Amino acid sequence: MQNRRQWMKLTTAAIAALWLGAAALPASAEAAEKLTVFAAASLKDALDAANAAWAKESGKEAVASYAASGALAKQIENAAPADIFISADLDWMDYVAKKNLIKADSRTKLLGNRIVLVAEKDKANPVEIKQGFDLAGLLGDGKLAMGEPKSVPAGKYAMAALEKLGVWTSVETKVAGAESVRAALALVSRGEAPYGIVYQTDATADKGVAIVGTFPADSHPPIIYPVAILAESRNPDAAAYLDFLKSDKAAGFFTAQGFTVLK
Repeated sequence: MQNRRQWMKLTTAAIAALWLGAAALPASAEAAEKLTVFAAASLKDALDAANAAWAKESGKEAVASYAASGALAKQIENAAPADIFISADLDWMDYVAKKNLIKADSRTKLLGNRIVLVAEKDKANPVEIKQGFDLAGLLGDGKLAMGEPKSVPAGKYAMAALEKLGVWTSVETKVAGAESVRAALALVSRGEAPYGIVYQTDATADKGVAIVGTFPADSHPPIIYPVAILAESRNPDAAAYLDFLKSDKAAGFFTAQGFTVLK
């Protein structure tokens, strides 16, 4: 009988230990949780390199999900789990900020960019981009690849520039609006559109295209990439990761792709 009591005590203690161990697991799992970054598609090459450096330096992993800024903002609005948001324009960051979906004191302007006209590399000839230039004539029966002008930041910048230069109405019906700037770039790279308007950094990343002209900086609003920690983030590494992105250590990965680092 005594042996049975001792056996029951040992069994109860073992079960209690298992429960305590299980209770401790979430904290351990949380400590090892990957950092999730929602980032504009145009950041992919630079941010992949920066994330690899972050992992090497900190021993922590940052996983990026790339898409058009508007699509990411909508996902955040619909409670998609993420820690950091990097938008390709101020408008979509403002959108999530107005819904109290970011930690306002973490928001900062991270990067700048430019928009350029690209063509398939083997068919690229220089184009002088100026007031009233004949973009419609260059396109002929072909399409102008660019981000969807109503939602994709690169498309909005492109439309603004074409309007300022007085050529939007002549090419509006020729626009092939893509879901992201990388999708627009692919249309040109694959030869499905003779010209496209993309970020300078994207053109640099695709060997199948060449820059044939650069839009004047004063033809569109400044291209600014803001970054912020999301309000629902509970990842203890989010602030340190954001500091890393703003550091000189990360700057080289962005400038190598053609971004301007904003201080």
